[in-house]
Amino acid sequence: MTVTYLDPDTVPAPAAAYTHTARVDLGTTAMIFVSGQVALDDDGEVVGEGDMTAQTEHVFAGLEKLLAAHGGTLADIVNIRTFITDMDLRPEHGAVRIKWLAGREHPPTSTLVEVPRLFRPGLLVEVEVVAVVAA
Repeated sequence: MTVTYLDPDTVPAPAAAYTHTARVDLGTTAMIFVSGQVALDDDGEVVGEGDMTAQTEHVFAGLEKLLAAHGGTLADIVNIRTFITDMDLRPEHGAVRIKWLAGREHPPTSTLVEVPRLFRPGLLVEVEVVAVVAA
């Protein structure tokens, strides 16, 4: 088993002491663990402050880029964990999530929880995923 850590240059650098992805090679497949992604731009500024739709779009675009760095796509996601700061915004988040994950035979396993706040004021959503790709 080999573990490779990667911070692709297609997304902003991590905002703290963590790595965006860890790839665990398991023979013919690999598991990709993606750290929680939030709506920060290249300068570390919040994207779409107060706008769950804009923030969720930004997060899924980033997830797509991170998985692509490992030869994967959003269709390879097997587990998704979502943290939102206001459960009343769940419909907006859900509409974007459905759009980005459309066309799958089976949706990924999933957890959605409301949290009092995220690490930066103005952030409404954080999403982390696990994907399985061909090695």
